[in-house]
Amino acid sequence: MQALHGEHVRRELRKFIKILPLLAKAEWRTFVAVSAGTVLYAFGVMSFTVPFQFPDSGVTGIAVLLNYELGISLPLTVAVANVVLLAWAWRELSVRVVIWTVYGVSVITVLMNAMDGVPFPHTDQRILIAVIGGAIKGYGTGVVLRSGGSLGGLDIVVLYLQKKFGVEIGKYSFYFNMFILGASMFVVGVENAMFGLLSVYASSLAIDNAVSSFEKRRLVFVITRDTQSVVDYITTTMRRGATVISAHGGYSGDDRPMVMCVLTRRQSVDLKRRLSETQPRAFMVLADASEVVGRGFKSWR
Repeated sequence: MQALHGEHVRRELRKFIKILPLLAKAEWRTFVAVSAGTVLYAFGVMSFTVPFQFPDSGVTGIAVLLNYELGISLPLTVAVANVVLLAWAWRELSVRVVIWTVYGVSVITVLMNAMDGVPFPHTDQRILIAVIGGAIKGYGTGVVLRSGGSLGGLDIVVLYLQKKFGVEIGKYSFYFNMFILGASMFVVGVENAMFGLLSVYASSLAIDNAVSSFEKRRLVFVITRDTQSVVDYITTTMRRGATVISAHGGYSGDDRPMVMCVLTRRQSVDLKRRLSETQPRAFMVLADASEVVGRGFKSWR
């Protein structure tokens, strides 16, 4: 029975290896982003965390503590823990997320093995190391999450919570990791645990920044008497959609149609310049839209 199970696993693995080149070709941007993010994350762990005996977050954090205390292989622990979580994720998350997560975890495992024992430059500025290391790991994680994959571990759990409840990834990762950091005090000491806390906080900020910076757009409202010329400029020149909303002045009571649109930051600057040149009496309101889903922006997938 065990031999049959092993053969089944090997057969499924061969299928995955065969479709990986096709997947990389069809989604080469995702392939590049996930590859770059995993390199950043592995580099942050092996050069800014392990050499300084700092605790880490998530499954990697647990693996780091086991490595410090018992000498258990860090890549091996990460791989085994992620197999369990991926089995659960297969039912709760999309197949695409799971496939890119398998790829990301595989690359991280290989990179950690390759970087193990590699001498990296050291410095006595431990606060600087904690902040920079956290930012590198967080940005790498954010790039992968933004691309529709994950680096496994607690990222899988948080992705599930985001899908169900719309939670902020970085914030809830930070909450989960408080438990791991609390346990780390008994292994690495209070001082190193505090540096680890600083690193995880920097990482959570970098994750949210990396994820949201790609999604942010400008929500623009324009009130002017010449509404049609504004709509024509947005739809023809900028090739963006625009909506005209019926409105009237609160003081004058006159009808004042209002143009609403969602633009990139660069486009909002172009529209502002256009209005200043052609309709200086127009009224323009700009606000940040943290996420825009629909045609021309983020996919619903």
